[in-house]
Amino acid sequence: MASYVWWWRLMVVIIGSVLMQNPVFSQPQTNLLGRGCSQYNATNLPDFFRRLNASFVDLRNQLSNQDKRFATTQQAVYAMIECRKYLSRADCVSCYDSAVSLIRTCSGANGARVTYDGCFLRYESNNFYQDTTQPGNAEICGNRTSSQSNALSPVALQLLNDLSTATPRISDFFAATKREASGVTVYGVAQCAESITESGCQDCLTVAYKNIEGCLPRYAEGRAVDAACFMRFSDRAFFADNSTTDITPYLGGGGSSNKKKAAIIGGVAGGVGLLLIILAVFLWYRLSRKPKTAERGNILGATELRGPVSYSFKDLKIATKDFNESNKLGEGGFGDVYKGTLKNGNVVAVKKLAIMSSRAKADFETEVRLISNVHHRNLIRLLGCSNKASDLLLVYEYMANGSLERYLYGDRRGMLNWKQRFNIIFGTARGLAYLHEQFHVCIIHRDIKSSNILLDDEFQPKIADFGLVRLLPEDQSHVSTKFAGTLGYTAPEYAIHGHLTEKVDVYGFGVVVLEIISGRRSNHMQETEYLLEQVCSHFQISSSFHIITKFFLPTKLSYSKCTCHFVKIGVEISRSWHACKTGG
Repeated sequence: MASYVWWWRLMVVIIGSVLMQNPVFSQPQTNLLGRGCSQYNATNLPDFFRRLNASFVDLRNQLSNQDKRFATTQQAVYAMIECRKYLSRADCVSCYDSAVSLIRTCSGANGARVTYDGCFLRYESNNFYQDTTQPGNAEICGNRTSSQSNALSPVALQLLNDLSTATPRISDFFAATKREASGVTVYGVAQCAESITESGCQDCLTVAYKNIEGCLPRYAEGRAVDAACFMRFSDRAFFADNSTTDITPYLGGGGSSNKKKAAIIGGVAGGVGLLLIILAVFLWYRLSRKPKTAERGNILGATELRGPVSYSFKDLKIATKDFNESNKLGEGGFGDVYKGTLKNGNVVAVKKLAIMSSRAKADFETEVRLISNVHHRNLIRLLGCSNKASDLLLVYEYMANGSLERYLYGDRRGMLNWKQRFNIIFGTARGLAYLHEQFHVCIIHRDIKSSNILLDDEFQPKIADFGLVRLLPEDQSHVSTKFAGTLGYTAPEYAIHGHLTEKVDVYGFGVVVLEIISGRRSNHMQETEYLLEQVCSHFQISSSFHIITKFFLPTKLSYSKCTCHFVKIGVEISRSWHACKTGG
């Protein structure tokens, strides 16, 4: 009996020592690194929860039934799950289930995310699949210090640098590896969302590498978490040896075969080197003679979960050269706009608000948080604000091409071709549709006009100045006590009676469509009639524009009653004009 006990104890010691050297990694790694909930709730919560639950079921099925480690779905909300590739199917599903349980505590928030060591779960009301790096990214250092910090730090940095180089070149954007040197072993992993591009993965991991450097040399482990990438190192193994990735082929060096390839490439490059140099000099000469394009503002400054960036009034004052007239881009009912160059070199547009009432100041932060969450390619992005001084300042992305008005009546008049005009009409319509129907509250602009439509570098339209007046809750009409608009673009029911609905913006859009097509200003001081009155009264036009006669003439409609047909008119005129220009 005694010999039996001795044998049992010996087996326990042997198995224990083996496990200490090669620990079993059958656990989901649900150490919480971060959690965030949007500050805004979704509308129609029963329908929202139904679709969110459907998204969670779909993601789980992809992980469990299809053995995936990365999955996306869209059920009126956009959702994504990403597991570390070294997790087993069971551990990945377990990590996901934990993330779902935690993310549900965000209740009706229209966006949320949970990050564990083993997985990352996120959902939003807007498409975020192409997001790469966002402000707020930072290192998350462990609590343990290393007894060999001097030896650990250079090994860890080299490992992380290799991971940031190799991972974007691997098809599934994942690598787990280890490095042994100077008597220490460091384990590391890097991963990017499979929905982004190789360059996006590289950009994200470059930022992650700079962040995670902050954990060295003091700590023995650390992580870097961003919108689309994850990086981790530790002096302790957190994945099995059979899960390591050979990243050597993706580093671009080492091995005799690589040297032979380099020699061949070098010979070819030498043969055409002179031609490339001549071509480069020629291109440099051509480009140097063109005016430089101003660097655009970083439009990732405001995110759905983190809100707008708070800028220092002093920094914005310096950026605009003390709001110098030479930097003035324009002026409007809400205030003047100035071009500003921030310390990091980004060019932005700074609006100095003229609204100084106590009510405006009280609502300023709330409205800014709401506007900064509006993400659409045809809407100007609000990056942040400053309200610490007597002036209220808004910081927007900068549009080098200025406003549509400049290209219709200003110094760039006549430069827009028909394809560009066509794109501007439909891009503006998409932006308005988003404000009215697709954002979680209905935003009515009230002042749609050519000067409030800005053009980016590719002449795509972006609506400016939305959300600076009181917001209208969804599916409700409103009688406004304060008129906000421009005569010639404003619907009579709003200008006269203060009756405010989404149709006020549709009316203004219709006027802008007519301006784009005709090249004539709606309310030019030298004209005796507004453009809209002229269109409604002059109906003797060619048959190619019969749609105008069809809608305007039968009952001699006033321009107030023409409103509901503007979008159709714009589309039909666009098609007719395009056919005429192309000989169709």
